[in-house]
Amino acid sequence: MASLELGSVSVRSYAHEIVSTEIQSRLIPLFASVAGSEGENGVFDLQDLFRRFSFDNICKFSFGLDPECLQLPLPISDFAVAFDLASKLSAERAMTSSPIVWKIKRFFNLGSERQLKEAVNMVDNLAKTMIEQRREMGTFLTQKDLLSRFMANIDDDQYLRDIVVSFLLAGRDTISSGLTSLFYLLAKHPEVKREIREELDHVMGPTREGLATASFDQMRELHYLHAVLYETMRLYPPVQFDSKFCQEDDVLPDGTFVRSGTRVTYHQYAMGRMESIWGSDCLDFKPDRWMKKGFFSPESPYKYPIFQGGERVCLGKELALMEMKCVAVALVRRFDIQVLDPERRPQFVPGLTATVRGGLPIRIKEREG
Repeated sequence: MASLELGSVSVRSYAHEIVSTEIQSRLIPLFASVAGSEGENGVFDLQDLFRRFSFDNICKFSFGLDPECLQLPLPISDFAVAFDLASKLSAERAMTSSPIVWKIKRFFNLGSERQLKEAVNMVDNLAKTMIEQRREMGTFLTQKDLLSRFMANIDDDQYLRDIVVSFLLAGRDTISSGLTSLFYLLAKHPEVKREIREELDHVMGPTREGLATASFDQMRELHYLHAVLYETMRLYPPVQFDSKFCQEDDVLPDGTFVRSGTRVTYHQYAMGRMESIWGSDCLDFKPDRWMKKGFFSPESPYKYPIFQGGERVCLGKELALMEMKCVAVALVRRFDIQVLDPERRPQFVPGLTATVRGGLPIRIKEREG
């Protein structure tokens, strides 16, 4: 059902409308208001801004709820804090020396497990309240958000909550992670930024006035920008490793026997940096490796498993790429984003998605002309 919904023209148009509105009414005005500021007042954490931006978007798309995290003066949303804490503590479970440790803490409701329970309850309560209000008012029949679309076919409120929280997890931090890595790499490679701007001028026209981002049709013509996003995620995948469990006994193509129930983990971050897969220039940021005769040329999803592959391919792949393209178009066209220390290699904190330790401090300047 999710695959059909997310693949429909109406849902993609709705998502594009949400993202474009957030860019036009909040992201661009915020960047414009601080552009050129000097001293500490002019330094911003780009990762934090993108997390706020993507959280607003995914909440509006999933719930029809606007947390206004990107609204000046950048308020802190209790829901966003609870959601972040639940994600962080869930990921830290995997780092304990044994599952027995966190299970004992959960049994006695101690420490991090108590915090996790409280954070999850807050997320649960909001989701349940939204579902109950929609049912009482009957508005889910006329609303466009994901929750309303599923409510038309599903009566199990707990299942509805799980679906929506899953989309929040999948669509919030992955977007902000991909965008943070993109602008970090553009700061190190100004020649790539120039090529993006040349493509934007060719597709959208040289003027930067009017609409902040590209239309659906224009985005399909942005082959080089598409290649830049793919190359960014090859080196810095938003999800750095992933695991599956073998459903039944199987044999891999190289003859390895995998018993039913075995956990199999693949490491996208490592795969993107392997010479045996990508060649001797595997550590270089080269968007042109994705281009053939001026057009984007994809690789096998098993060579590039950022969006997974086969029956488990990411349901929100096209929506995620659309959102990242919209942001890149709007910001690259109008602003010069200067990373304070572009030579400092990102270090990541433990989590479900790749989050840069200490964020990405930047200064913003309006482009001249």
